[in-house]
Amino acid sequence: MKNLLVLLSFFSLIACQSKEEKAATSVAKTATKISGQELFEGEGNCIACHKPDQKIIGPSLEEIAKIYKEKNASIVLFLKEESGPIIDPSQYDIMKTNFAITKSMSDDQLKALEDYIYTFSK
Repeated sequence: MKNLLVLLSFFSLIACQSKEEKAATSVAKTATKISGQELFEGEGNCIACHKPDQKIIGPSLEEIAKIYKEKNASIVLFLKEESGPIIDPSQYDIMKTNFAITKSMSDDQLKALEDYIYTFSK
């Protein structure tokens, strides 16, 4: 009987820890904000063609932010390939290769990228 109580106590302790760990993990995921800069420089590899203040292959982030704000356009829709290019259509074919990356991103990730780009708006 004693062994049974010890065994039940042990499993109860493990079950409670498991629930607490799951709750902590859920809160941590919710609290973690997706960094547009990290996506831009990392997973998205946007930095290979775009720099903050100068045109390399693609337009600068300053130019992107300025034009998209002026035209009240959506960077997210462009990255989903649901709207056409509005800055430099001649570079659109080069950008098409990156749509495989941006289309696999979540809406939250795309919004984080858009928010990051808008930080370069003057």
